[in-house]
Amino acid sequence: MDVTNQPAGESQTTIVAESEQTQNKKVVVFIVLGVVIILALVITALVFLLSPSTDEGYVARIRDVFIIIMALESFLIGAVLILLIIQIARLTNLLQNEIKPILDSTNETVSTLRGTSQFLSDNLVEPVMKINEVSAALQRLLEVLRIVRKPKN
Repeated sequence: MDVTNQPAGESQTTIVAESEQTQNKKVVVFIVLGVVIILALVITALVFLLSPSTDEGYVARIRDVFIIIMALESFLIGAVLILLIIQIARLTNLLQNEIKPILDSTNETVSTLRGTSQFLSDNLVEPVMKINEVSAALQRLLEVLRIVRKPKN
C-alpha cells in the first residue's frame, strides 16, 4: 500500500478499514466452516440411523451423540447471541458518541447558513430590488412623458 501521497489520518483510517475487512472475512469463513461441519454430522447421523443393518445399541449411541451435538449447538447459538448483543451495544455507543455530534454540528452549520442567507436577503437583495424597481418606474415615467424613447430590441 502506497501512503506517500496520503495525509496521515487517511492512511490510518485505511489501515483500520482493511483490518476490519480481514477480520470480517475470518468471521464469515469460521461461520461457513461451522455450518458445513454441522451439516456433515447431521447427514452422517441420518445415513447410519436409516440403514437397516444398524443394531439398536449403535442407534442409541448415535442418538446420544446427536443430543450432545445439539446441546453444543445451543451453547454456540447462545454465544452468538451474546456477541450480537455486544455489537448492538457498540453500535449504540457509536451513534451516541460519534454520529450525534456530527449531526449537531451539521444542524448548527445549516442554522448559520439560514441566518446568512436571511441577512443577505435583507441587506443586499432587497435594496437592489428597490433600486431596480425605482429605475424601472422612472424609465416608464420618462417614456410616458415622451422624454425618452422606448429602446428597440
